Amino acid sequence: MAAALTVTGIVAYFLSASPLFWQMLTENSSIIWIAIIAQLGLVVWITARIRSLSMTTATILFILYSVLMGVTMSSIFMVYTMSSIASTFFITAGTFLAMSILGYTTRMDLSRIGSILIMALIGIIIASVVNIFMHSETLYWIISYAGVLIFVGLTAYDTQEIKGMLTQYGAADDMGHKYALLGALTLYLDFVNLFLHLLRILGDRR
Repeated sequence: MAAALTVTGIVAYFLSASPLFWQMLTENSSIIWIAIIAQLGLVVWITARIRSLSMTTATILFILYSVLMGVTMSSIFMVYTMSSIASTFFITAGTFLAMSILGYTTRMDLSRIGSILIMALIGIIIASVVNIFMHSETLYWIISYAGVLIFVGLTAYDTQEIKGMLTQYGAADDMGHKYALLGALTLYLDFVNLFLHLLRILGDRR
């Protein structure tokens, strides 16, 4: 997960500093949408085919996903100041670590909470799509704060689910490693989405 976040950060930073990339993006704004669609396809493919994929292939697809995420996240460096991106990243890291530890150590069953959070996540995704056309500032802030709460909760829930999955499987073989990679992808998505929602709230625009 940490390696994937590093790849995403490096790709996003260097693309944001490239005049050629921004010229290409200005001339063809569909680049970002293509990257987003490709990301969705990769997540579905990895999740659905994790059992049949080789560990090498699954790892390469995860790296490719993190590169594509870097492409889509490159725009934040043009919208927000570097200092606010850095401070939000550390706030996200601290929050993520605390909730992941909570999910790993708690004896409380978080499955019911997780089900509610997943339904809420579907709700804010739909609301985000609707707001593309409505341009409602109120709805924008509701989605931002709700997103933070949802991904804070999902971090704890997913950590507990991953711990249970690996404990139940109980073997450090090739399949165990693939389950671990799938868990890393899940937590990677939680971290990135928590960061983006916090940045919408805390970030200073240029």
